[in-house]
Amino acid sequence: MENIFDAMKERRSTKSYDPTKEIATDELVEILQLAGRAPSAWNLQQWHFLTFHNKEAQEKLLPIAYNQQQIVDASAVIAVLGDLEANKNADPVLDPSIEKGEMTQELKDILVRQIEGAYSRELYPRDAAFSNASLAAMQLMLAAKGKGWDTCPIGGFNPQKLMEEFDVSDRYVPIMLITIGKPIQEARKTDRLDIKSLITWAK
Repeated sequence: MENIFDAMKERRSTKSYDPTKEIATDELVEILQLAGRAPSAWNLQQWHFLTFHNKEAQEKLLPIAYNQQQIVDASAVIAVLGDLEANKNADPVLDPSIEKGEMTQELKDILVRQIEGAYSRELYPRDAAFSNASLAAMQLMLAAKGKGWDTCPIGGFNPQKLMEEFDVSDRYVPIMLITIGKPIQEARKTDRLDIKSLITWAK
């Protein structure tokens, strides 16, 4: 893929994968590193990637995802989790900037007060988990496409059973599953609404 624009134009949701194709762990980690470069509120990185990179784990995931064949045929599956307690990331995120002289302690103290104020509100942690983790999920799919892999975001799964089966902490909320693999057939083309119908110019 030559550039980000090609990846954005050519990415489609692929549901039929070649089950014989494997993705190297190093390449998968690189894709996740790129996904982790997504923007996030206060740079708290409100996501966690529960990664399924072997057929045994994918088989366990299959009934949780309502037996969608792509779960086991894909080269890997990523469960994107949102972090409901991302305020706990403040020190490990901000302290290195202080050590490098890129941030003052005073600025950190201001940011921490903002963060704790936001996370004290009832709905904010969940809203922030969904919005920020979704940014990482989209970046993951573009990174994969840029490296020659197809993906499909999946909302059809049982989040509670996912948490129970794979012992996911209640610190996290499941956002979506993303399959990654090589297609065995071209993904179905879809049209888009006229963008003009989705734009309102504020006055």
